[in-house]
Amino acid sequence: MRFVLKFFGVLVGLVIAAMVAVAVFTFTLLPDLPSVDSLKDVPLKVPLRVYTSNGELMAEFGEERREPIHIEQVPDKLVQAILAAEDDRFYSHPGVDFMGVVRAALANVRSGSHEQGASTITMQVARNFFLTPEKTYTRKIREAMLAFRLERALTKDQILELYINKIFLGHRAYGFAAAAKVYYGKSLDELTVSEMAILAGLPKAPSRDNPLTSPERAQKRRDYVLRRMYGSRYIDKEELELALAAPISASKHAVPVDIEAPYVAEMVRDHMLEKYGEEAYWRGFRVYTTVNGEYQQTAQKSLRDGLKSYDRRHGYRGPIHRYELNESTTQAQMDDALSQIPASGELVPAIVIAVAEQTATVYTKRRQVVDISWKGLSWAKRYLTVDKVGPKPKTTSDVIAAGDVIYVEHEGEIWRLSQLPEVSGGLVSLRPNDGAIIALTGGFDFYLSKFNRITQAERQPGSNIKPFIYSAALNHGFTPATLVSGAPIVVEDTSQDTVWRPQNYSRKFFGPTRLRKALSLSLNLVSVRILRAIGIEAALDHLAKFGFDPETLPNGLSLALGSGTITPINVVRAYAVFANGGYRIEPYFIKWVENQYGDIVEQAAPSVVCRACGQEQTNGTKSTVTELHLDAQQVIDSANHFLITDMLHQVVRSGTARRAQQLGRKDLAGKTGTTNDFRDAWFSGFNQDMVTTVWVGFDDSSTLGRREAGSKAALPIWIDYMKVALTGLREKSLRPPDNVVARYVDKDSGKAVTQGHPNGYQEYFLASNAPGASSVINVPGETIDATPTVLQQPETTTEGLF
Repeated sequence: MRFVLKFFGVLVGLVIAAMVAVAVFTFTLLPDLPSVDSLKDVPLKVPLRVYTSNGELMAEFGEERREPIHIEQVPDKLVQAILAAEDDRFYSHPGVDFMGVVRAALANVRSGSHEQGASTITMQVARNFFLTPEKTYTRKIREAMLAFRLERALTKDQILELYINKIFLGHRAYGFAAAAKVYYGKSLDELTVSEMAILAGLPKAPSRDNPLTSPERAQKRRDYVLRRMYGSRYIDKEELELALAAPISASKHAVPVDIEAPYVAEMVRDHMLEKYGEEAYWRGFRVYTTVNGEYQQTAQKSLRDGLKSYDRRHGYRGPIHRYELNESTTQAQMDDALSQIPASGELVPAIVIAVAEQTATVYTKRRQVVDISWKGLSWAKRYLTVDKVGPKPKTTSDVIAAGDVIYVEHEGEIWRLSQLPEVSGGLVSLRPNDGAIIALTGGFDFYLSKFNRITQAERQPGSNIKPFIYSAALNHGFTPATLVSGAPIVVEDTSQDTVWRPQNYSRKFFGPTRLRKALSLSLNLVSVRILRAIGIEAALDHLAKFGFDPETLPNGLSLALGSGTITPINVVRAYAVFANGGYRIEPYFIKWVENQYGDIVEQAAPSVVCRACGQEQTNGTKSTVTELHLDAQQVIDSANHFLITDMLHQVVRSGTARRAQQLGRKDLAGKTGTTNDFRDAWFSGFNQDMVTTVWVGFDDSSTLGRREAGSKAALPIWIDYMKVALTGLREKSLRPPDNVVARYVDKDSGKAVTQGHPNGYQEYFLASNAPGASSVINVPGETIDATPTVLQQPETTTEGLF
């Protein structure tokens, strides 16, 4: 009896000690546990997503790939697979499965290991959301206590929804919806039973057991889950056998982007990171940009095609590498060699494996064996210098040899030898009435060069600057019919005892030339004289109205030829003034930003020119009207706008941009630009709905080569883009304001003539400056004969061409 009493005394003591221990743990750990309110509002880390104006996905940024869903959207079979794999008593236990704890403990004692766990789904949610991952008894107790608290705060479905959205499933996939996209490229409701079982089996060891890292382990784990589902009567015998027989067919799927616009996406990322810090990557922001998806795709294709066209004109530079082929070379060895060379869009790395008289056979990085016909090889004259290519090839061996590592592309019905262009370029297109960027591409391939030539490249604009000089001249009494000498000019730099002799692109000299014709033909000597007549300071003040920074522009006569440096985004902003009637706007690329709950947290409020420009923007069933600020600053009056724009129409009708007539429209205006030694080629053109600038050049400012002017290197890219972008937009005529009148003048003298005069044409004038008084401006110190004029200037300048 004494022994029994002693035993019970010890037992009671142990129970009391255990209760005291539990109480101590409880009072020690409870204060550190999250509150019930915080459990009800658990944030998910959702990546930053960037969309076009129509809601097409452009990019996703963030370490965790996640797509939150509601429990109602989860297929029943997937829920059953998860319960079978992780917690078959989930809907009956209070957060901790005591029977499971006992079962796991007995299994571990029998096996002598600690492999069996007893974590319920609720405990896993507690651990993943609120606790650190260390494996200690204290953390296990905290996990259990928090599980009880979760069960009191949330319903079972809410807990399961958190689990389905939160759990890590390998390869940056968090949550089952993201995992379905990563491994299968499917939504949850498209998964097979076998695929659901694979995903349900991943939480135990997602990095080790996923179907990409270890298909064998993934299959073993899948089969275990399927048998558990069968044992729980979630699937029948036929479904089990069908699922067990299914192959492990997973493959890595990148984020399915609808529209590729990496330069714009990077601009958005920079903005969001600057404004929201690192939280931008996981707070679930959805950024809707101003970009039009169709225009963006066209811009990228037009730029790439134009740069490749330039590249082909200058010859084939030879193979990327040489690979030693022999009889024992395997496909795996070629795959390994090609894996080191990046593809670029349609340009695919390949190894030449055989050559014939006028064909070649290559093995590509896409594991294809393809033939290149002579049509795809015959273009490849050997590159010698930027201005010189070798003779036309006659056989394949004149171009390539077996073992050459090259680029190929599939064009139309044939494969073609290609190469990565070394030349760079950019295209930006705005809506001129409010500055919305509707398309932007800052280079040939963002993934090979992230430098954005539209926003970051400081380049000389060449004759792209001339319309602004001419606009200033119109404010100083010049008219489109004003005659200015095109005779030679010698500019002396007395401080360095040097001279500058600017020349026209054609190297020809002209006599007295009307402003309209001079701008149309981009005559440099006339532009220099105009600038000297109006004064450099006056010109700089006028250019500042268009958004140009005078500090970055030369304070000399070379300003007339565009020798300063400007980014293309600033050039297109300035041309928007001509397109919209004379108002300065600011380019913008973000329409609005939503948080993960759909609330708008940031919205564009651009200055606009007209109320009709603020269109309702639609995103699915949601719509918002951008706030309008009808305060765009007018920087040139309506008469100046009409006259300079009409002169820029002439550039397209009969001047350096006449190739644009192939678009079959009468509402297009613009200006080419080429700099000294053909280092930069530009075209900026517009109508009332759209303004677009194209720049082409080398990043190191090397020459593009002889005759690679703006009309040849940049204008064709602009035409290809505008051909698509202008589709469906009706032509809008340019109407003169009341203070502008039309008069007939002589083409040679600029003086008034009667209608029907054989040498006459109709010209527009400011009413106060119309012929009848005088249509000739006297340029101080100038004559209009062909003798050289000597000007003095206290600096050395550089030459600009049209």
